[in-house]
Amino acid sequence: MTTIYDFKVKDIKNKEWDLADLKGKVVLFVNVASKCGFTKQYAGLEELYKKYEPKGFVIVGSPCNQFGGQEPGSEEEIQNFCTLTWSVTFPLTAKLDVNGDNEAPLYKFLKASQPGILGLKRVKWNFEKFLVNREGKVVKRFASTTEPKSIADDIEKLL
Repeated sequence: MTTIYDFKVKDIKNKEWDLADLKGKVVLFVNVASKCGFTKQYAGLEELYKKYEPKGFVIVGSPCNQFGGQEPGSEEEIQNFCTLTWSVTFPLTAKLDVNGDNEAPLYKFLKASQPGILGLKRVKWNFEKFLVNREGKVVKRFASTTEPKSIADDIEKLL
């Protein structure tokens, strides 16, 4: 598999989502959690989405409960939390694992394309971000501590 377009995931409603639907768009994948110190980044992510979505930008939030059990809810609870608390309108996947034996193939690809510090091929914590160009290739990875607004220049270059 060579691009994100080769993958399918379940969306937050548990329906199969063929990521080939994202062809031609710049995409930011973020593993998210509702009870994390970085959860406030939902606001900045939504700002980026609203600003750049008309130009062909998409954020895909992937709820993950692998880090401190910080995403314990069901898909419905997660969707409600994101919508009601943070006014999130960007798409979410169903809960998935980003590391380990049950990791989603998409995240295996994202990590292999842009390894972390010291070449580690694992997600360190919630709200790590992977930026994908219009050709479906992962071009940059950002740590959990990276505020969404600081990614704007990288997004603009790809748009």
